[in-house]
Amino acid sequence: MTEKDSKLPDMEQRDPRNLNEHVKVQFDEVLGETAGVRSIDCVWRNSACCFNCALSCCYKALTTLCGLPLAFCWGCEFACLACYHVWYYTPFIKCCTIQLLAARTLIRLCLDTFIGTVCESCALCFSRIVVKSG
Repeated sequence: MTEKDSKLPDMEQRDPRNLNEHVKVQFDEVLGETAGVRSIDCVWRNSACCFNCALSCCYKALTTLCGLPLAFCWGCEFACLACYHVWYYTPFIKCCTIQLLAARTLIRLCLDTFIGTVCESCALCFSRIVVKSG
């Protein structure tokens, strides 16, 4: 298989990562009659046939009209998202990390000096307390 062939979509398994497993579109997953209420058998059988035919035809019509434009739009959306992350978000976060390192060091020093000393003194005082039961 060439590199070009590996980029082509699998025409048999079109959702190999189960991205749309939550979409239930089988007749028996959408419609069901209880034991107490039943339609005539030919109505139920033909309803399943109509459901599947309408689903297939409508889906094919919608994807024919909207599939390519939506794929183009989503491709642009994810290209923009990747561009923002590569060229804006990641460098901005790195810049903030570098800029705030001095403030982090100063705050940690102040906390260790003042609050750490108080906490350590309280711990020494309370460590001598013995609780006796009964």
